Amino acid sequence: MPEALLVEILTEELPPKSLRALSEAFRDRLLAELAKAQLVSAGVAAKSFATPRRLAVLIPGVAAAGQDRETEVTGPSSKAPAQAIEGFARKHGVSVDALERRTTPKGEVVVARSRVKGQVLKSILASLVEEALKALPIPKLMRWGAGEAQFVRPVHGLVMLHGGQVVPGTVLGLSSSNRTQGHRFMGKGEIALASADEYENKLRSGMVIADFSARRREIDTQLKAAAQREQGALGAYQDLLDEVSALVEHPTVYAGGFEASFLQVPQECLILTMRQNQKYFPLFDAAGKLLPKFLIVSNMQVADPRHIIGGNERVVRPRLEDARFFYDQDRRLRLEERVPQLAKVVHHNKLGSQLDRVRRIQALAARIAEKLGSDVKTAERAAWLSKADLLTGMVGEFPELQGTMGRYYALHDGEPLAVADAIEAHYWPRFAGDRLPEGAVACAVALADKLDALSGMFGIGQQPTGEKDPFGLRRAALGVVRILVERKLAISLHDLVGTDVQAFVQERFAGYLKEQGYSTLQVDAVLSQNPARLDVVPQQLEAVKAFQSLPEAESLAAANKRVANILRQAQAKGESFGAAQRNGLKEAAEISLFDALQKATGSANQCFERGDYAGYLKTFAVLKTPVDLFFDKVMVMAEEKALRENRLGLLAELRKAMNRVADISKLAV
Repeated sequence: MPEALLVEILTEELPPKSLRALSEAFRDRLLAELAKAQLVSAGVAAKSFATPRRLAVLIPGVAAAGQDRETEVTGPSSKAPAQAIEGFARKHGVSVDALERRTTPKGEVVVARSRVKGQVLKSILASLVEEALKALPIPKLMRWGAGEAQFVRPVHGLVMLHGGQVVPGTVLGLSSSNRTQGHRFMGKGEIALASADEYENKLRSGMVIADFSARRREIDTQLKAAAQREQGALGAYQDLLDEVSALVEHPTVYAGGFEASFLQVPQECLILTMRQNQKYFPLFDAAGKLLPKFLIVSNMQVADPRHIIGGNERVVRPRLEDARFFYDQDRRLRLEERVPQLAKVVHHNKLGSQLDRVRRIQALAARIAEKLGSDVKTAERAAWLSKADLLTGMVGEFPELQGTMGRYYALHDGEPLAVADAIEAHYWPRFAGDRLPEGAVACAVALADKLDALSGMFGIGQQPTGEKDPFGLRRAALGVVRILVERKLAISLHDLVGTDVQAFVQERFAGYLKEQGYSTLQVDAVLSQNPARLDVVPQQLEAVKAFQSLPEAESLAAANKRVANILRQAQAKGESFGAAQRNGLKEAAEISLFDALQKATGSANQCFERGDYAGYLKTFAVLKTPVDLFFDKVMVMAEEKALRENRLGLLAELRKAMNRVADISKLAV
């Protein structure tokens, strides 16, 4: 009967940031290999376990041996040379006489039929586990001891248990058993497993919560309870929660504190110090201000935690003292005095120093601020100081604080608030969903920073390729999109960057718009017009959606597509045509279309000028009947040249008028 299969690799401390991914990849690969060997049914829900010292997989319903099965392989033509047929038979383990003949559309062929014995779990499990481990996303392998085994960390134990039976085998130089280890300090040492199914419960009795998600939930519950007891809030802590869940096997949360005098240092510095260096959870008051308290997730549960709390408080104090030292030292030199030193910091060997970059950003920020009707001098000042904090001790220690510390130091130097705010915000948005700069000056500097990065890297041929984007240009382009669109900035992208960068930004813009719920057809219809102002595109898309709801929309889109094809074919043949002349048209249907188009265009243009894009498109709904009649009654490519050119000119005017907001032909399916 099928039974549960347990595989556990007992290791030294695994990398915390990749622990969960490693465990899930191990589970998925091993399950896939067992399914391929027909030892487990497709769709079985396997469970992964991951702690700092182990990776494990529990797979229910694994057979000891797969069923024998018939195989059938089609070979060469029955008229092929005897040598070829003999080779085919030998390859598939049958005699030539046992080959069958079968008629196919290509003629008669030989067929080899054979019976393949099912795979035996105990014969293949060790090799499957070995291969699954080799396939894990591990950037760097280690060796240990005198053997040749390699893994992300040294391995000290191997469990391979099918039901209640040990599956014999060797993986990474270790022989399998049914024995694992509990908690390093609080457990009872070695744990013998009577069956695979009791793994999780037996480890719990050994003070190990093996399930990563269960351990994470337990930590989360304890953190919230402790924060409430300490009358504080946790703030944003989910990323740290994931990391800490990979650092402990049996979590217990304790509360610690530090001297309130450290709160004179910007709280971002203290928060980063505690979270990044110590893996502590800072606590905040209701207004989001840092309290002199933090939570510790310990791997030890003790009756009297004073020595654990005291030890952590002693460890964090020098870290906080370092932060205070950097802050005090940095403020001794004004930001503006640091700027010339940026000449010694290489931005890119083909793009010059950071000072060269600052000068470019300053010039571009001034142009953008002028176009936005903002204070050009303030934008120039903010851009000039924007990278100065890169040379401070605090940012040298914590690069994540670039911009943030620039704001603090600018305010200390007496710079205007708008300058200080722009220095901090010019890096925003740093990631998807991050906040945006506020105010025209901050937006101007942020846009200049990102557009300079894009133009510079594109200029030296460093565009992103495939999944590789070492300079974060996709993120920069999306930042440009979000700032222009969500801050509703009336500025032309075409006036700021070249066509290659425009196209790259537009690609990111298309993805952004689709995430907002617009269809591919709608997005293509608007963006195919290469709009200069991104801020109006959402309004244009709403207009397209409104147009699509009209009963005339489908017919007009199809007609527009037909017009585009006619004009393209005419141009390919060398036809030239200008504006249509009414007195040059003959048929009543084409004269009717000419008059209707002139009338609709006049009304539509008024809508366009006041930004009523929906009204603009709806105005052309009246053209359905004259357009249908035109194509029913008029031969566009008439033999008479003047008449043909007039008709082509009429269609060109129709297409130009209707497509001022969007290419309606893109909506035709």
